[in-house]
Amino acid sequence: MLSKKKKIFILVGMVALLVATGCLNIFLNAKTTKANASGDDALNYGNFFSTYRTDRQATRDQTVLYLDAIIANEASTAEAVQNAEAQKLALTKNMDLELVLEGLIKALGFEDAIVTATTENINVIIKSDEMTEAEVAQVLDIIVTETDKTALDVRIIPVE
Repeated sequence: MLSKKKKIFILVGMVALLVATGCLNIFLNAKTTKANASGDDALNYGNFFSTYRTDRQATRDQTVLYLDAIIANEASTAEAVQNAEAQKLALTKNMDLELVLEGLIKALGFEDAIVTATTENINVIIKSDEMTEAEVAQVLDIIVTETDKTALDVRIIPVE
């Protein structure tokens, strides 16, 4: 059994560690808050575009792995394999379409753009302070020309 002196020493040590942890937490939170408050919004949106692309690619890679697992699994039914192959083909077509559309939009002079294509609609996020009607019409023309979507199926979102 520990003596009373050892117990007090351990208790004081634990309290000191608790206080040090609390001070460190306050210091780091204040530093993070100050960095976020003084951060440039353009930088945050710049990070948005790169983060979105990274997340999108990671999600797609995971989806392809799942589909490949279904295709390679001997226990999968012929129908499941056929569905997985069709989904993989559709995903590949969407990836190609989004890449082409993003490139064409950037060719119009916009700094950055993200396109997401689904079966129902197409969303376009463009890095721009604001867009004129002519710029919106140019982007819309590209989307409608390159896809089977109508103008009602397209959503264009300018982001500063």
